[in-house]
Amino acid sequence: MNIVTPMKPLIAANTEAASERGVSSPVPPDPLAYGRDLWERSVLFLDTLRQRADNMIAHDRAGMPPLLNFKYETLLDARQFERPANYALLRVTEVDGNCWDDCVDAAKPPVIVVDPRAGHGPGIGGFKRDSEVGMAMAEGHPVYFVIFFPEPEPDQTLEAVLFALRRFVEEVAARHDDTAPVLYGNCQAGWAVVLLAAHCEGLAGPVVLNGSPLSYWAGEEGVNPMRISGGLLGGAWLAHLTADLGDGRFDGAWLAQNFESLKPEKAIWEKYANLLENVDTERDRFLEFERWWNGFYTLSRPEILSITQNLFIGNRLESGEMPISDHCVADLRKIKSPVIVFASYGDNITPPAQALGWIPVVYKDTADLKAAGQRIVYLTNDHVGHLGIFVSASVAKLEHRAILESLGRIEKLKPGLYEMKIDNPSGDPDCHAPHYKVRFAPRKVSDLDAYAPDRGFDAARRASEINEAFYATFVSPWVQLMTTPASAEMMKWMHPMRTSRLMFSERFNPWMRLVRQAADNISGTREPLDPNDPMILRERAAIKAIGKAIERARINRDAKYERAFKTLYGGETSDIENDPHMPV
Repeated sequence: MNIVTPMKPLIAANTEAASERGVSSPVPPDPLAYGRDLWERSVLFLDTLRQRADNMIAHDRAGMPPLLNFKYETLLDARQFERPANYALLRVTEVDGNCWDDCVDAAKPPVIVVDPRAGHGPGIGGFKRDSEVGMAMAEGHPVYFVIFFPEPEPDQTLEAVLFALRRFVEEVAARHDDTAPVLYGNCQAGWAVVLLAAHCEGLAGPVVLNGSPLSYWAGEEGVNPMRISGGLLGGAWLAHLTADLGDGRFDGAWLAQNFESLKPEKAIWEKYANLLENVDTERDRFLEFERWWNGFYTLSRPEILSITQNLFIGNRLESGEMPISDHCVADLRKIKSPVIVFASYGDNITPPAQALGWIPVVYKDTADLKAAGQRIVYLTNDHVGHLGIFVSASVAKLEHRAILESLGRIEKLKPGLYEMKIDNPSGDPDCHAPHYKVRFAPRKVSDLDAYAPDRGFDAARRASEINEAFYATFVSPWVQLMTTPASAEMMKWMHPMRTSRLMFSERFNPWMRLVRQAADNISGTREPLDPNDPMILRERAAIKAIGKAIERARINRDAKYERAFKTLYGGETSDIENDPHMPV
């Protein structure tokens, strides 16, 4: 492919733009200088991957502790509870060298941050200073953090997890004169917090849901393929099989792989291309994030089955059908504390439809919401991605700070639905009130796009129930009989999400020692090429073109998935739904 000719207009445009800004024009192309720069960046790029692999091994050998950037102490360990669970309650004791007494305002309610247990370990809500934990401490709130350990307790259930979370909330409330704590739920932790608030009326304070899916069938056709992936795979039986092969444990690396496959042009291509282009400045940031991203935790077989059957495939949470225990189901109408929903239109994992779609389902109209005495506040971001909701410093400094500063006003709102608007004339995300203003615009439940899920989702749920019943009865016992701890451990370490990382470690690849030595030599004499060099501009254009090609392929793939789903399960009606043998 000839990439030189198409780049001429780009170079010319760049030269004109540079002249208008008073910047000198790019120097003439120098292939030799570019070759040297590309070689050096490639070596430093490979050395960064080597360091990532070594960090991954060191983190695993250390027991994969939570990656919090704050000092803390452990208050409760749920592994010692009557119903054991692999959770623990931490109290943040120090931030920026300041101790608890220097940071905390006793008049403010405590905040409990719960991180998602969706394949990765805890810490995303507080692994850097400008984070949810950091903002809560800066605003004077006593902050507590819920972590979980890499391995679940034997046959751990969601009921045991909710029991542990309830104990944690009781402990925090008791430490603050029975003040109901603010519950911060990130992503998958959001539904756990919602279940807790629905099950323990009056125990919890305001519930903040950040990128949390509660309406799993909602979304835009061709844009949110995760909602149909369970149906395309035949339902929950595949998760059951994977947990059986893992000796009763479901490897979180599978979930991480699913996340990366949603937008491979970003997770697989652009992430590494950006590192190669800017290895001199991006290395530390890349390694910091990858320490969390590549720490894969496991779930128990009962947990992953409950999650897939009741949430991803069954969508039973919003309909009030999700069981909490043998004699109790979750009813979102029982939540009386204010609910704050934070979603982003740039989030392809939990789009606003999945974060907000439950409201028109639970409350038929605004009058119904008001009659229930509930206050629901939502705010949206136009562009930030899923993880940016938790880790973006600009989001933490503005949206999360605004949420925390507005908790008192939110609790005083009259029952109803409100959209939280942040007016920030300065455009600076790191500003404080009154430099920005928060207002709550009344909305109607009908203002939200009440999605009408295709009846094919019902058919997919029924097909999943049949497949799971068949697998559990006739196949699972034999798989469990043939699985050993050794085979489960081998399957774990042969997972592509691990092998693709560990292959760059010196411990597995002795040739990487030469890369490390070459990188050490380059670092001492490195002189980066001018970023406006024509050869650099051509490289960026080529990288962008490849990214666009991968994006187009992904869009076509998602369209095929949609067509396959409709073919299998139908639209308004389906062959499966009309099958007289299908359970009702």
